[in-house]
Amino acid sequence: MTRPHPGTDGRLPPSLAMGTADVAFHLAAGGRPLPVVFAFGFEGRAPTLDSVRARVAERVHRVPTSRYRIARDRRRFRRVDRIEADRHVHEAWLPEDTDGSATGRLMLSRPLATDDRPAWDVWLVHGPAGRHTLVYRTDHAYQDGVGAAWTARALLGDDPGGGPVPRPAARPTARGLADALAEVAAAFRAPTAKPAFDGVSTGRVDVCHTRTPLARLRAVARAHGGTVTDVYLAALSHAVRTWYLKDTGLVHPPLPVSIPMSVRAPGEEFVPGNRMVTARLLLPCDEESPRRALARIVAATGRLRESRRRDAMRLLLAAAPRALGARVGTRLVHGAVVAGPVSSVDFGPALIHQGVAARHAAVFTSVASNIRCVTTLTSQHDTACLSVVHDVALATADELPDLWLAALLELERP
Repeated sequence: MTRPHPGTDGRLPPSLAMGTADVAFHLAAGGRPLPVVFAFGFEGRAPTLDSVRARVAERVHRVPTSRYRIARDRRRFRRVDRIEADRHVHEAWLPEDTDGSATGRLMLSRPLATDDRPAWDVWLVHGPAGRHTLVYRTDHAYQDGVGAAWTARALLGDDPGGGPVPRPAARPTARGLADALAEVAAAFRAPTAKPAFDGVSTGRVDVCHTRTPLARLRAVARAHGGTVTDVYLAALSHAVRTWYLKDTGLVHPPLPVSIPMSVRAPGEEFVPGNRMVTARLLLPCDEESPRRALARIVAATGRLRESRRRDAMRLLLAAAPRALGARVGTRLVHGAVVAGPVSSVDFGPALIHQGVAARHAAVFTSVASNIRCVTTLTSQHDTACLSVVHDVALATADELPDLWLAALLELERP
């Protein structure tokens, strides 16, 4: 595949075929745009709408991922030679939005462009006095969270460099291939019981967030030989356990979730499309101790890394015909198989826009394929943000962020 880079406008091909993961998201959302939102929270005086538009207009023709639209009937990305920044950059006022939830609801509910424009936009959202949010938004059939991180920084940042670490391809192990094949086969068997998350989806969602110093998660990870993602998942596992136990008096069985994993290699930072695969993991919600839950998760994610499951799944999906691979992809992240995706995105250094550094960042997406809850941990500089997007039928799911913080506190105790 041609790998366009910023500043090579004349060499951008007129069209690119959608990849397997892109078609999978297209199918999962029923052909409608599935928003991916990257929100950056700032304090201090907000920039003007004209200045944000000027920044985007200056950058957009050097950012290849901003130059293509989805031709859904042909399942291709088509180059757009003229981008009118005024039509892509908008403004909103939400003065009562103290926690970012109203901004999240607006971004997930407002339609994305489905005409001849590329399906992305930028928003300047004015919050309570002294706060504002810059948002980059796109369609998941066009871009994954790591790709959105690179594009957001390139369009909005004073320094367009930096971003998530690319993932060079590696040769999977035999165990990794066997595990990946077993995961695909399991996705087509009978539905898995997920009592806290099973049920009818309404299609309407709510959003809630909580933030904490990233150093807390790093300290727990060092103490237990794990990673920040392991700590995030262990705290989430215990939060779900507590939430379900409080509601029903019952212990939740191990919860199957889908972990998105980036396969965006060096040189593909600005290539359109999704460069990601998934792996199924059981969160040990049946474990009473969050420390024992963390130990089980460290062992499970260690197996994923050692077997190079990321590369095994990448190889399997690349080898399959696109239509078949897309069908497999939609099944791997379906409400009959998993409770939902549990993503983790490290944005890296803080986004700096017109000399002001964002205090925190959050990337999140909506629900599809009978999934009723999606969680994401976004790290930026020294702050981690947990975002929970849930179907409104899960009326008390907004308790999960506070329960997650409580589980993290338990993990910190000597």
